[in-house]
Amino acid sequence: MGFAAKDASKKLPTTPWGHLPPRMRVLFITGLHRTGGWLAEAFASDSASEVVLEESVGIASGLARLRDEVFDAVLISHEGEGLNALDVLDAIRTGSSDEQPIIVLGQQSEQQMADLCYESGAEAYICVNTTTTRSLIWRVARAMERHQLLAENRRLQQEHRHRLQMEHDEATRLLGQQRTLIVGRVQIECEKDQPAAKSQVLSKLLAEVEDNACPDLPEPLIQHYRELLRAYVIMGAGNLTEEMDILADLLVSAGVTAAEAMMLHLHVLEDMIRGLGSRSARHVMNRADLLILEVMMNLAEGYRDRFVRRVHPPRQQLLPGFAQVSDAGQNLR
Repeated sequence: MGFAAKDASKKLPTTPWGHLPPRMRVLFITGLHRTGGWLAEAFASDSASEVVLEESVGIASGLARLRDEVFDAVLISHEGEGLNALDVLDAIRTGSSDEQPIIVLGQQSEQQMADLCYESGAEAYICVNTTTTRSLIWRVARAMERHQLLAENRRLQQEHRHRLQMEHDEATRLLGQQRTLIVGRVQIECEKDQPAAKSQVLSKLLAEVEDNACPDLPEPLIQHYRELLRAYVIMGAGNLTEEMDILADLLVSAGVTAAEAMMLHLHVLEDMIRGLGSRSARHVMNRADLLILEVMMNLAEGYRDRFVRRVHPPRQQLLPGFAQVSDAGQNLR
């Protein structure tokens, strides 16, 4: 048996890279032919870590202990016909909901047994004839560490999925609230005394909003806004000034109202949110809010400029010299 404390007295480097846990509670499942006394003595001979070894004879006894108690790691003695470690591994994975790091100990070489043990769910196979006590302790500690990291990784993944789902739900809720704002505004306009043509347009717009339908706007304009939203999400505010001015001119030229512009925004944004899949929706919503704010500002400014030009239309300026003639004529009168 190779469990001698040959390396126990070997000096550690001044700054060791890894550290063993101070205490490990380990279950050793063994057969009738090979009890765990020798393993307990081997662990006791090495003071690198306190290993509390508890023995269980047979598969049934081992499964019962695992069902009722929690261990840091499980060691299984592979004894061929006396106790087949592969059968024990299958029984543990089938009958236990908790995952423990499992290491198989046997006298066969690792070349013969390692692959079979890995495929059955073990962390490692160790030949007791070629290893040392310290090496076994380290293998157990590393197996424990790996399972802790896997559990932490699964927990973080679940939290990430939960957070993404919450973000998507929040985005859906905000889009619904924004659509409700449009409905309320259009309903107020419909209740006012309006010309028949305008009332018909408002009623059609209200039906589109309530049905979540695509706004009745030219398809090139919708596609242009979709591409602009994608670019805005990536580049942010201040980098698309020229494109924003072009969009405002298009909207003003088409006579698009604020409600229709908001409908266009929501229609394109909802398609983008649905296409995100497992990606975060928070960044998209934040950039989209900035975009619609800038669109509304440019749209209002565009209509204001058009109103000013209509109230105060541009006048032809007199050529140089004609102003004096005009003033002289006024004086003669």
